[in-house]
Amino acid sequence: MAWLVTGGAGYIGSHVVRAFTEAGTDVVVIDDLSSGHRSFVADSVPSYEGTILDGELLARIFVENDITGVVHVAGFKYAGVSVQRPLHTYEQNVTATAVLLGAMADAGVGRIVFSSSAAVYGTPHTDLVTEDTPKDPQSPYGESKLIGEWLLRDQEVATGLAHTSLRYFNVVGSGASDLYDSSPHNLFPMVFEALLDGRTPRINGTDYPTPDGTCVRDYIHVADLAQAHVVAAQRLDAGEPIEAVYNLGSGDGVSVGEIMSTIARVTGIDFEPERAPRRPGDPARIVASGEKAARDLDWRMRHTLEEMVQSAWDSRRRAASGV
Repeated sequence: MAWLVTGGAGYIGSHVVRAFTEAGTDVVVIDDLSSGHRSFVADSVPSYEGTILDGELLARIFVENDITGVVHVAGFKYAGVSVQRPLHTYEQNVTATAVLLGAMADAGVGRIVFSSSAAVYGTPHTDLVTEDTPKDPQSPYGESKLIGEWLLRDQEVATGLAHTSLRYFNVVGSGASDLYDSSPHNLFPMVFEALLDGRTPRINGTDYPTPDGTCVRDYIHVADLAQAHVVAAQRLDAGEPIEAVYNLGSGDGVSVGEIMSTIARVTGIDFEPERAPRRPGDPARIVASGEKAARDLDWRMRHTLEEMVQSAWDSRRRAASGV
């Protein structure tokens, strides 16, 4: 028996795979490698290259590997870009999730941990977001993640699906020297690429209603995030009570300006960020309470902000050097 990790060759998915393996749980990976890296998955882990839009491939994976549950990480994850590509976003995040749930139902696979997002809240009118904070997504990406949660809820009614959705806040860092975030749309990779290329990093939006005018976010380490998936899967396997949704956040807000200062300090590269316009769909501030996850999923911050930056910088430099 094994758990299937969709998007298991990506930045977050590969950390989830390693966390499961370290916990002694067998895993199988499916990834279309559109943004993932084959090298992120150990040769010992059964892997399939393909899309979860392919129901026949999913059916074969379920049969060949005796899948007992799914961690669904695959998807299109860029809020700003989703505003320009709404149909692609819905296809990858809504249609694909529906195909996956249908294949699970056909195969009798009744457990799923879903990768959701803080984007479901939009711009919340509260200093600390809880799971009950009103949902008001401001991008097709946020809307697609909320629809994904609804699909799980409705499948529970229809088929008895056991599920939980983990609403990620800003995931950064690296849990292993050979795993790194390569997305050109995420803050850390954008800054690191600029520094490695000798360019000046830029800040998108410096006129927000925040103390320094830059966005305030809740940054969490990817290794801590991955561990929460392991505990969630264990609770589902054991039939233990579990909430439908959990916020994975630290409760502490850090501005993009503060992140830039921390990066300069950690890397030893002194720079003054270039000011650029806001990105569409980006809220000014979003910080979460992780109390429910702390109660049920052993969720806590095991890494400081400096450690998050240092681990991410080390892994990205290693990749750039080809070591």
